[in-house]
Amino acid sequence: MGYESWVELSHLMRLDADPEVIGVPSQPFRLSWRSGGGRRRIRHTPNYFVRRRDGRAVVLDVRPDELVEPEDAAKFTATAVACARVGWSYKRVGVIDPVQAANLRWLSGYRHPRIRRELVAECLRAAFTQPQGLLAGVRAVGDPIAVLPVLFHLRWRRELAVDLVGERLSAATVVHPAPVAAREVGSDASTSAASVAG
Repeated sequence: MGYESWVELSHLMRLDADPEVIGVPSQPFRLSWRSGGGRRRIRHTPNYFVRRRDGRAVVLDVRPDELVEPEDAAKFTATAVACARVGWSYKRVGVIDPVQAANLRWLSGYRHPRIRRELVAECLRAAFTQPQGLLAGVRAVGDPIAVLPVLFHLRWRRELAVDLVGERLSAATVVHPAPVAAREVGSDASTSAASVAG
């Protein structure tokens, strides 16, 4: 999957971790138009086309707020209009929360199915039927060196839940069961992961 900045990479990780996202091609198309009868042709290529599980489409441009020049803003507006005409949503997004970005970066290292050990996963789900601190629950299951990777994998797959925005993951982070809807979708999250990973 292509990205041209750390900001774009953070959004790709966010999309990859979202079980509602099933596909994300980069630079999916180029728009070209003339503005106000001018001779100069204006072109714009959005960063991503996001296909959601329910069939909806979102065209995404990634640009930090402080880097949006007037010419860029005009391109984003024209792109939003073009997307609306074909029934797609459009968003221009900036820098994501740094705590969320750090947590996603960490968890993305545990996304691959090879990390999953089903017996450990079952024990972790049982240990966290009631919310408790991350390390306490992990120690109840076994050696943290063997158990933590599986816990991080389960969080990536949304089989367990933690707050990714409020604080960086730590031994004290409260882990709790994922909502039922997230678990059901999370069981098919490999589709999303494969789509984003290319």
